[in-house]
Amino acid sequence: MLGIGTDLVDIERFREVLARTPRIAARVFTVGERAYAEQAVDPVPRLAARFAAKEATLKSLGLGLGGMGMSQIEVVRHDDGHPELVLHGEAVTVSLEHGVDHWLVSLSHTDSVAQAVVVAMGP
Repeated sequence: MLGIGTDLVDIERFREVLARTPRIAARVFTVGERAYAEQAVDPVPRLAARFAAKEATLKSLGLGLGGMGMSQIEVVRHDDGHPELVLHGEAVTVSLEHGVDHWLVSLSHTDSVAQAVVVAMGP
């Protein structure tokens, strides 16, 4: 285990951010993440959980916001339901520089808060 990151997102506050700045979704989330979220009656909890996972990923690497592009960290959902991180571009390079060869991720949300825990794993 190389690092652990966790993050909580207030869903109503996140909803307000998305309403106030609609373009943020395109800057932060991949097309696949947005499409997955839109399958729900209320997509905001799914987006909030993914935002929490992106921040938790940065924290697991000892980085803050701006450490890499948020859309380069993607949360995908497998057919069996478990989430997985897929990195793109600079995020791949940064994670390899930190010795990370795979990730463990857990997402959860209630009506009011979304949570993610990310564990960076190495050889």
